[in-house]
Amino acid sequence: MNNANPSLSNTVEGIARVVRLDGEMVWLEPEQTASCGSCAGAAACGTAGQEPGIGTVTNRIQARRFTLDNPHGPMELSVGDRVIIAVSSRSLIKASLVAFAVPMFFAIVGGSVGQDLFGDDATTMVWMVAGLAIGLLAARFGANYLASRGDLTPHLIRRARPGETCNS
Repeated sequence: MNNANPSLSNTVEGIARVVRLDGEMVWLEPEQTASCGSCAGAAACGTAGQEPGIGTVTNRIQARRFTLDNPHGPMELSVGDRVIIAVSSRSLIKASLVAFAVPMFFAIVGGSVGQDLFGDDATTMVWMVAGLAIGLLAARFGANYLASRGDLTPHLIRRARPGETCNS
């Protein structure tokens, strides 16, 4: 946790590698943690695949690449550098609520309204699915709002020390 900057206190940090510099943008690729590929869900997330093609580790890692503004100040970056990035824990909580609580709330309200109005299980399920669809749409708008405010954007903190990992 970095307490030097009050706006970055209470952050969740990770390590990323610079894979490309493109004018004002730096392309980053998050490093896999030691648990990737060794957990019980590795086959489902695709990290266990070693053969080339869709769904392999290489394709999944490339899909996780993201860009940040290239800082031209005290931290000149080059391809291959490892950097520490951080996201506010408050932003992660907001994003989690938008992604999970909002759709669930609408699904429960839809099911409750369907049950109160019609009283049979099949109709209640239809209303619940309709509520879930509305909740997913509301979550999309909420995520777009958070993204437009920059709440979900990671911040570049510093270069990673040699041998530094997420757990150190």
